[in-house]
Amino acid sequence: MKSIRMIVLAGMLGPVMAFAAEGETMMLEKTYTRTPEAIEQLDTMQYHVTQESGTEPPFQNAYWDNHAEGIYVDAVTGEPLFSSRDKFDSGTGWPSFTKPIAQQSLKEAADTSHGMSRMEVRSNVGDSHLGHVFNDGPKEKGGMRYCINSAALRFIPKDKLEEEGYGEYLAQFNDE
Repeated sequence: MKSIRMIVLAGMLGPVMAFAAEGETMMLEKTYTRTPEAIEQLDTMQYHVTQESGTEPPFQNAYWDNHAEGIYVDAVTGEPLFSSRDKFDSGTGWPSFTKPIAQQSLKEAADTSHGMSRMEVRSNVGDSHLGHVFNDGPKEKGGMRYCINSAALRFIPKDKLEEEGYGEYLAQFNDE
């Protein structure tokens, strides 16, 4: 009879669970969760954007002109969403990306508010409103523009990835 080992570790990113059969190597897989405590930690703009599907002002937000290397994570759950490698200047005043780190980290829904027809982007785990996706991005990179509110994100600089538990994303910055 095989036995299964489960380890749950608590960390700043939430619980981390791992399973391994007896005698096998254990791989840790991070899990990201939305908690009442995380929602309480949001500032007024972050709450308005992520929980009320609001929009922050263009050109007056933290990351519209951020050119540092690193990743952008969900402000509520810490789930990795976008990489600076996929960020571009769309001229809109909000951070824009050609693609997410992993498509499964996002969900999309039709949005017809404000007399417009567009596709809303939400984080999958945290269900945070992030922004919208349009098909007017750089053609050579797939043609998509994920127009995202800075208030929905937290930026982890390349030199802090390991320290903050995102070391597996360092490799994407080492091919220069």
